[in-house]
Amino acid sequence: MTLKEAKEKVSAMAASHGGKLYAKVNFVFGDGTIHLDDTVSPTRVEDKELPADCALKMSLEDFGKLLSGDLNPMMAFMSGKMKVDGDKSIALKLASLF
Repeated sequence: MTLKEAKEKVSAMAASHGGKLYAKVNFVFGDGTIHLDDTVSPTRVEDKELPADCALKMSLEDFGKLLSGDLNPMMAFMSGKMKVDGDKSIALKLASLF
């Protein structure tokens, strides 16, 4: 998965589930960062790092597996494939959206 594909997936997720998170999240990958702002309407998705309530750090490969259902969000966190900085309750809300 490329950063562009990841941004498209996050944008699609925001379009279908926007307004349920009420937070700002950074998805931090080795290749770059995607910022999701669900505090505004419509939900904004940008490919830069901005101040956020929560940051998820993982590889683009693992993010692709997470979105396809091949990787459980809780298992990704427990095995160290995903690191969470900031408000962990937001990460739990995100898990339900995946």
